[in-house]
Amino acid sequence: MTQTDKKPVLECKGLHRYLGDPEQRVHVLKGVDLQLFRGNTYAIVGPSGCGKSTLLYTLGLLDRQNEGTILVDGIDVSKSNEDQRTRIRNEKIGFVFQFHFLLPEFTTTENIMIPMWKRGNRKTLTMERRAHMLLQSVGLGDKTERLANRLSGGEQQRVAVARALANDPPIVLADEPTGNLDVKNSNIVFELLYQLSKRNNQAVLIVTHNPDIARRCDYILKMRDGVFTTPESAG
Repeated sequence: MTQTDKKPVLECKGLHRYLGDPEQRVHVLKGVDLQLFRGNTYAIVGPSGCGKSTLLYTLGLLDRQNEGTILVDGIDVSKSNEDQRTRIRNEKIGFVFQFHFLLPEFTTTENIMIPMWKRGNRKTLTMERRAHMLLQSVGLGDKTERLANRLSGGEQQRVAVARALANDPPIVLADEPTGNLDVKNSNIVFELLYQLSKRNNQAVLIVTHNPDIARRCDYILKMRDGVFTTPESAG
Protein backbone atom coordinates (compact mmCIF):
# COMPACT_ATOMS: atom_id res chain seq x y z
CA MET A 1 0.00 0.00 0.00
CA THR A 2 1.48 3.34 -1.01
CA GLN A 3 0.30 6.92 -0.74
CA THR A 4 3.04 8.94 -2.35
CA ASP A 5 1.71 12.29 -1.21
CA LYS A 6 2.35 11.48 2.45
CA LYS A 7 5.00 9.89 4.61
CA PRO A 8 4.00 6.68 6.44
CA VAL A 9 3.81 7.02 10.21
CA LEU A 10 4.39 3.29 10.68
CA GLU A 11 6.19 1.06 8.20
CA CYS A 12 7.66 -2.40 8.10
CA LYS A 13 9.75 -4.06 5.40
CA GLY A 14 10.48 -7.76 5.03
CA LEU A 15 9.22 -8.62 8.52
CA HIS A 16 9.81 -12.22 9.64
CA ARG A 17 8.91 -13.76 12.98
CA TYR A 18 9.49 -17.30 14.19
CA LEU A 19 7.92 -18.76 17.33
CA GLY A 20 8.75 -21.87 19.33
CA ASP A 21 11.83 -23.96 19.95
CA PRO A 22 14.38 -24.28 17.15
CA GLU A 23 13.38 -27.91 16.55
CA GLN A 24 9.67 -27.07 16.21
CA ARG A 25 9.65 -23.39 15.37
CA VAL A 26 6.81 -21.94 13.36
CA HIS A 27 7.38 -19.31 10.66
CA VAL A 28 4.54 -16.93 11.65
CA LEU A 29 5.39 -13.77 9.67
CA LYS A 30 6.90 -14.38 6.24
CA GLY A 31 8.32 -11.14 4.90
CA VAL A 32 5.50 -8.70 5.67
CA ASP A 33 5.57 -5.23 4.10
CA LEU A 34 3.17 -2.56 5.37
CA GLN A 35 2.73 1.21 5.38
CA LEU A 36 0.23 3.08 7.56
CA PHE A 37 -0.65 6.74 7.08
CA ARG A 38 -2.16 9.29 9.42
CA GLY A 39 -5.90 9.86 9.28
CA ASN A 40 -6.67 6.33 8.08
CA THR A 41 -8.21 3.30 9.78
CA TYR A 42 -6.99 -0.15 8.73
CA ALA A 43 -8.46 -3.58 9.49
CA ILE A 44 -6.36 -6.74 9.49
CA VAL A 45 -8.55 -9.79 8.84
CA GLY A 46 -7.83 -13.46 8.29
CA PRO A 47 -8.22 -16.91 9.83
CA SER A 48 -7.01 -17.68 13.33
CA GLY A 49 -3.29 -18.40 13.42
CA CYS A 50 -2.42 -16.47 10.26
CA GLY A 51 -0.20 -13.99 12.16
CA LYS A 52 -2.52 -11.01 12.74
CA SER A 53 -1.88 -10.51 16.46
CA THR A 54 1.81 -11.44 16.14
CA LEU A 55 2.19 -8.66 13.57
CA LEU A 56 0.34 -6.17 15.77
CA TYR A 57 2.52 -6.92 18.80
CA THR A 58 5.68 -6.77 16.70
CA LEU A 59 4.72 -3.43 15.15
CA GLY A 60 3.88 -2.17 18.65
CA LEU A 61 7.39 -3.10 19.87
CA LEU A 62 5.95 -5.56 22.40
CA ASP A 63 7.70 -8.36 20.53
CA ARG A 64 10.85 -8.46 18.38
CA GLN A 65 11.07 -9.50 14.76
CA ASN A 66 13.71 -12.01 13.69
CA GLU A 67 14.33 -10.22 10.39
CA GLY A 68 13.18 -7.03 8.74
CA THR A 69 12.86 -3.33 9.46
CA ILE A 70 10.31 -1.31 11.44
CA LEU A 71 10.10 2.48 11.21
CA VAL A 72 7.97 4.47 13.65
CA ASP A 73 7.35 8.06 12.55
CA GLY A 74 10.40 7.80 10.32
CA ILE A 75 12.68 6.37 13.03
CA ASP A 76 14.26 2.95 12.47
CA VAL A 77 13.52 1.01 15.66
CA SER A 78 14.54 -2.42 14.38
CA LYS A 79 17.58 -2.73 16.63
CA SER A 80 16.58 -0.38 19.45
CA ASN A 81 17.25 -1.46 23.03
CA GLU A 82 14.49 -2.01 25.60
CA ASP A 83 14.73 1.49 27.09
CA GLN A 84 14.42 3.05 23.64
CA ARG A 85 11.50 0.77 22.74
CA THR A 86 9.68 1.65 25.95
CA ARG A 87 10.12 5.37 25.31
CA ILE A 88 8.93 5.10 21.70
CA ARG A 89 5.90 3.02 22.72
CA ASN A 90 4.94 5.55 25.34
CA GLU A 91 5.33 8.53 23.01
CA LYS A 92 4.22 7.18 19.64
CA ILE A 93 1.85 4.22 20.11
CA GLY A 94 -1.48 3.78 21.88
CA PHE A 95 -2.86 0.29 22.53
CA VAL A 96 -6.41 -1.01 22.88
CA PHE A 97 -6.76 -4.70 23.68
CA GLN A 98 -9.69 -7.13 23.74
CA PHE A 99 -9.61 -6.92 27.54
CA HIS A 100 -9.53 -3.38 28.85
CA PHE A 101 -6.82 -3.98 31.51
CA LEU A 102 -8.01 -1.09 33.68
CA LEU A 103 -6.87 -0.95 37.29
CA PRO A 104 -10.14 -1.58 39.20
CA GLU A 105 -9.14 0.35 42.31
CA PHE A 106 -8.30 3.47 40.25
CA THR A 107 -10.78 6.02 38.99
CA THR A 108 -11.37 6.53 35.28
CA THR A 109 -9.27 9.71 35.46
CA GLU A 110 -6.39 7.91 37.17
CA ASN A 111 -6.44 5.05 34.67
CA ILE A 112 -6.12 7.49 31.78
CA MET A 113 -3.34 9.36 33.56
CA ILE A 114 -1.13 6.24 33.83
CA PRO A 115 0.57 6.63 30.41
CA MET A 116 1.11 10.32 31.15
CA TRP A 117 2.69 9.50 34.51
CA LYS A 118 5.03 7.07 32.75
CA ARG A 119 6.04 9.68 30.19
CA GLY A 120 6.55 12.27 32.92
CA ASN A 121 6.37 15.45 30.84
CA ARG A 122 3.20 17.01 32.30
CA LYS A 123 2.23 18.44 35.65
CA THR A 124 -0.47 16.63 37.62
CA LEU A 125 -3.14 19.28 37.02
CA THR A 126 -2.42 19.25 33.28
CA MET A 127 -2.70 15.46 33.23
CA GLU A 128 -6.01 15.59 35.08
CA ARG A 129 -7.41 18.15 32.66
CA ARG A 130 -6.36 16.07 29.66
CA ALA A 131 -7.88 12.92 31.20
CA HIS A 132 -11.16 14.77 31.74
CA MET A 133 -11.10 16.04 28.16
CA LEU A 134 -10.53 12.52 26.84
CA LEU A 135 -13.35 11.14 28.97
CA GLN A 136 -15.59 13.81 27.53
CA SER A 137 -14.54 12.78 24.01
CA VAL A 138 -15.63 9.17 24.63
CA GLY A 139 -18.92 10.20 26.21
CA LEU A 140 -17.95 9.63 29.85
CA GLY A 141 -17.40 13.19 30.99
CA ASP A 142 -19.78 12.67 33.92
CA LYS A 143 -17.78 9.71 35.30
CA THR A 144 -14.37 11.23 35.95
CA GLU A 145 -14.26 9.96 39.54
CA ARG A 146 -16.00 6.62 39.00
CA LEU A 147 -13.94 3.57 39.93
CA ALA A 148 -13.16 1.37 36.95
CA ASN A 149 -14.90 -1.64 38.50
CA ARG A 150 -18.13 0.36 38.76
CA LEU A 151 -18.41 0.77 34.98
CA SER A 152 -20.16 -1.44 32.44
CA GLY A 153 -18.09 -3.48 29.98
CA GLY A 154 -18.74 -1.00 27.19
CA GLU A 155 -17.81 1.94 29.40
CA GLN A 156 -14.60 0.23 30.50
CA GLN A 157 -13.55 -0.28 26.88
CA ARG A 158 -14.30 3.38 26.11
CA VAL A 159 -11.99 4.34 28.99
CA ALA A 160 -9.37 2.04 27.44
CA VAL A 161 -9.73 3.95 24.16
CA ALA A 162 -9.26 7.24 26.03
CA ARG A 163 -6.20 5.84 27.80
CA ALA A 164 -4.68 4.85 24.45
CA LEU A 165 -4.93 8.49 23.40
CA ALA A 166 -3.45 9.92 26.61
CA ASN A 167 -0.11 10.93 25.11
CA ASP A 168 -1.63 11.92 21.75
CA PRO A 169 0.20 9.15 19.84
CA PRO A 170 0.26 9.22 16.04
CA ILE A 171 -0.44 5.46 15.99
CA VAL A 172 -3.18 3.42 17.69
CA LEU A 173 -3.02 -0.39 17.58
CA ALA A 174 -6.15 -2.32 18.57
CA ASP A 175 -6.31 -6.10 19.02
CA GLU A 176 -9.95 -7.28 18.82
CA PRO A 177 -11.13 -4.13 20.69
CA THR A 178 -14.80 -5.11 20.32
CA GLY A 179 -14.35 -8.85 20.87
CA ASN A 180 -16.02 -8.92 24.29
CA LEU A 181 -18.78 -6.41 23.58
CA ASP A 182 -22.35 -6.67 22.37
CA VAL A 183 -23.35 -5.19 19.02
CA LYS A 184 -24.37 -1.81 20.43
CA ASN A 185 -21.16 -1.29 22.40
CA SER A 186 -19.05 -2.69 19.55
CA ASN A 187 -20.45 -0.01 17.28
CA ILE A 188 -19.81 2.70 19.88
CA VAL A 189 -16.18 1.67 20.44
CA PHE A 190 -15.41 1.31 16.74
CA GLU A 191 -17.03 4.64 15.90
CA LEU A 192 -14.92 6.29 18.60
CA LEU A 193 -11.72 4.85 17.15
CA TYR A 194 -12.72 5.82 13.62
CA GLN A 195 -13.84 9.37 14.37
CA LEU A 196 -10.94 10.09 16.72
CA SER A 197 -8.48 8.92 14.04
CA LYS A 198 -9.91 11.52 11.69
CA ARG A 199 -10.11 14.27 14.29
CA ASN A 200 -6.59 13.65 15.65
CA ASN A 201 -5.01 12.64 12.31
CA GLN A 202 -3.87 9.28 13.67
CA ALA A 203 -3.27 5.94 11.98
CA VAL A 204 -5.45 3.24 13.55
CA LEU A 205 -4.74 -0.45 12.91
CA ILE A 206 -7.39 -2.91 14.10
CA VAL A 207 -7.12 -6.69 14.22
CA THR A 208 -10.66 -8.03 14.01
CA HIS A 209 -12.76 -11.09 13.21
CA ASN A 210 -15.84 -8.88 12.88
CA PRO A 211 -16.58 -8.41 9.15
CA ASP A 212 -18.87 -5.44 9.81
CA ILE A 213 -16.10 -3.61 11.70
CA ALA A 214 -13.63 -4.40 8.91
CA ARG A 215 -15.94 -3.09 6.19
CA ARG A 216 -16.28 0.24 7.99
CA CYS A 217 -12.52 0.85 8.03
CA ASP A 218 -10.80 2.81 5.27
CA TYR A 219 -8.70 -0.19 4.23
CA ILE A 220 -8.96 -3.96 4.70
CA LEU A 221 -5.69 -5.91 4.88
CA LYS A 222 -6.31 -9.61 4.30
CA MET A 223 -3.75 -11.91 5.88
CA ARG A 224 -3.15 -15.59 5.23
CA ASP A 225 -0.24 -17.83 6.25
CA GLY A 226 1.90 -14.97 7.50
CA VAL A 227 1.62 -12.61 4.53
CA PHE A 228 -0.85 -10.07 3.18
CA THR A 229 -2.90 -10.79 0.13
CA THR A 230 -3.87 -7.86 -2.10
CA PRO A 231 -4.87 -4.87 0.10
CA GLU A 232 -8.12 -3.17 -0.71
CA SER A 233 -10.15 -0.11 0.15
CA ALA A 234 -13.12 -0.83 2.40
CA GLY A 235 -15.06 2.15 1.10
